[in-house]
Amino acid sequence: MKNINPIRLGWAFGVTFTLMYLGCVVVMMIVGHEGTVLLFNSLLHGVDVSTVIRMDMPFWEMCMGICLTFLIAWFAGATAGSVYNFVGKWIRD
Repeated sequence: MKNINPIRLGWAFGVTFTLMYLGCVVVMMIVGHEGTVLLFNSLLHGVDVSTVIRMDMPFWEMCMGICLTFLIAWFAGATAGSVYNFVGKWIRD
C-alpha cells in the first residue's frame, strides 16, 4: 500500500473546490437570481433557498470566500491523506 502525500492532496482539494466556487460565481452572474434559485432548489431536492440567495455580494466578500474555500478544502485534503497514511500503517503493522 502506497502512502499519499497529504500536502499534495490538500492542494488538489483546494484547487478543485476553488474552481467549483468560481464556477458557481460565474453561473450566478449568468443566470441571475431566479435561475440561481431554480438551480439550487433542484440540487437540494426542493429545499427553498430563495430567502438565503443574495446577488449583491461585494467583491471583497467573494475574495474572502475564495480564500476560505481553498483553506478549508486544503485542510480537508491534507487530513484525508494523513488519515489514509495512518490507517494504512496501522493495518500493515
